[in-house]
Amino acid sequence: MNSVRNINYKFHRKINIKCGKYELNLGTRTFIMGILNITPDSFSDGGEFNDVDAAIKHALDMVKEGVDIIDVGGESTRPGAVEVDADEEIRRVLPVVKRLVKEVDLPISVDTYKSKVAEEVLKAGAHIINDVWGLQSDPDIATVAAKYDVPVIVMHNQKGIEYKKDILEEICDFFKKSIDIALKAGVKKENIILDPGIGFGKTPKQNMIVMSRLGELNDLGYPILLGTSRKSMIGKILDLPPKERVEGTVATTVMGIVQGVDIVRVHDIKENLRAAKVTDAIVRGL
Repeated sequence: MNSVRNINYKFHRKINIKCGKYELNLGTRTFIMGILNITPDSFSDGGEFNDVDAAIKHALDMVKEGVDIIDVGGESTRPGAVEVDADEEIRRVLPVVKRLVKEVDLPISVDTYKSKVAEEVLKAGAHIINDVWGLQSDPDIATVAAKYDVPVIVMHNQKGIEYKKDILEEICDFFKKSIDIALKAGVKKENIILDPGIGFGKTPKQNMIVMSRLGELNDLGYPILLGTSRKSMIGKILDLPPKERVEGTVATTVMGIVQGVDIVRVHDIKENLRAAKVTDAIVRGL
């Protein structure tokens, strides 16, 4: 019985990350990040929460279900999605962020890779920047994060699905470059979180390889966020549409926690939180 805990608990380093007045005590348990898409074309819930009131209601529903962080996105990053400029992204997310910081007593993250958007939402009170291009699309975003002294989630991404070396080796190389950008810009080491980018620049098979080897990312020494919720990898396995992939998502949540993941980014809060609590009790001894 203790062998499972001994193998896996070592992955979960205790790191306290400050998010304004909030603190994430990573390593003590798994934190749940809830997805709030303010977009017309997201793959799973596009258009459902475009209205500010609808977005706030959904956020409050997630709070009732036990979410720890709310992640607001104003541009769909699914394959084939239409890019939007910074001004349009700001128009979508800023009103929501302004209300969330007043009405929700939790850290607010914004999913953006644009420094102009980051500046506006952080000025409005957001606490975390979640960059799907790992600070490498617009490196100025690292300078903005350093200015406001906020955590940054650095996701692995690339154009195309070709890997010349071992896929985990290339992901780690990408992260080392992103970490270098962050540190040189003045981002504190303790404010960096890594996301392997499941569903981005990878085939379903490659995603499964990364999922099976998540533990290798712990060698980099940073907390890990996992975002698999309702993604096509799960759809390919189950042959089900996005909203029927809850159980598949839960399976990946459990697998991630066992391999050292600290935060899971999900649509379905209640189900993933329950699974995380059980997994934490076994893996972390809670």
